[in-house]
Amino acid sequence: MIDNAVCANATRVMIDSARKHGILLEAVQVLTDLNLSIKKAYISSDGRWFMDVFHVTDLNGNKLTDESVINYIEQSLETIHYARSPSMDGLTALELTGTDRVGLLSEVFAVLSDLHCNVVESKVWTHNGRIASLIYVKDCDSGTPIEDSQKIDRIEARLRNVLKGDNDIRSAKTSISLGVTHTERRLHQMMFADRDYERKPIIRTSGESPVVLVQNCLERGYSVVNIQCKDRTKLLFDVVCTLTDMQYVVFHATVNTAADRAYLEFFMKHTDGTPISSEAEKQRVILCLQASIERRASQGVRLELSAADRSGLLAEVTRTFRENGLNVTRAEISTTRDSVLNVFYVTDGAGNLADSKIIESVRQKIGLNNLKVKELPSIYHKKAEDEEKNQHSGGVGGAMLLSLGSLVRRNLCSLGWIRSYS
Repeated sequence: MIDNAVCANATRVMIDSARKHGILLEAVQVLTDLNLSIKKAYISSDGRWFMDVFHVTDLNGNKLTDESVINYIEQSLETIHYARSPSMDGLTALELTGTDRVGLLSEVFAVLSDLHCNVVESKVWTHNGRIASLIYVKDCDSGTPIEDSQKIDRIEARLRNVLKGDNDIRSAKTSISLGVTHTERRLHQMMFADRDYERKPIIRTSGESPVVLVQNCLERGYSVVNIQCKDRTKLLFDVVCTLTDMQYVVFHATVNTAADRAYLEFFMKHTDGTPISSEAEKQRVILCLQASIERRASQGVRLELSAADRSGLLAEVTRTFRENGLNVTRAEISTTRDSVLNVFYVTDGAGNLADSKIIESVRQKIGLNNLKVKELPSIYHKKAEDEEKNQHSGGVGGAMLLSLGSLVRRNLCSLGWIRSYS
């Protein structure tokens, strides 16, 4: 049931259903895939029934008013499923995990171009010195999925050699995906299996780490997880995805956002009905949840490439990044008909802020109209302000995208049973 009358700042979406493992993730996944920002949420699923209330807006912070959009959301929620997007049908899915390094993505795309593989869609995440990527390809010549077993073996072998580099003989992995899992959920699973959460960050960025607290509520038999972190899009999906894949069931939860902060609380148990039973398990939950939040955190300058699609384009663009010392920390590749819209987050080779002159030089080489700066980290703005104060000169321009919580400063439409946070 979708209602615009209850909250002044957001549209309320209420979902009732029979309780089953994973139902919360399915609901959040639908809202996330529809590009909705979740400002607030209340979840309760004791007994056999499950009830979710979400306060959502579009990505611009507006309530949902278009009836066709509302009808589409209702239909999507009523036909929830885990599967990947139908747009991936007819493509071959490659899964890659390994040790991240400057220029790795350039080498991967160069291999695929050399083997006549056309990259149609891809998502790349990096975290704690590790990289995970799902790449959807088709044959350049026929435009069909790659089904020849010998060619698939060649692709896997060459990509594995690239991922191994000089020092990753054991953990580099390449495989053909069965393609039934939601892409971003699969990336979480790949990094979880790679145990990225146990590794220490090679580079500590300026961003703060999420605060995660875990304790047991013995009188009710729950484990209680509290999270405080910077708000961003898809935050709830990333957290619930990890809890679900770790075989925890959320019985009650609240989500609040205020300014640029997010506050999440979960009452949960194992799928067998027991709470967290040891200090070691508690610490593992904390590390895994911190990792799930950090994997998608945007590090570096956001560059958007919009251009006509052609063979070898990705290899050329990422090679230009590598030749200019830029490291890709996250990427989203998408193709629509004959055009591409690719998003790259880049830093310098050491994981620090990329020099604005290098960014402009790269833009000139690739095409000023094709490659544009869409988002700068907040530290750029602070640096510019400091330079202006100290040297009376302007700094790097650009505007940060509006955070999820910034539009609910004044009126949070809260319910009485929500725990207050200091």
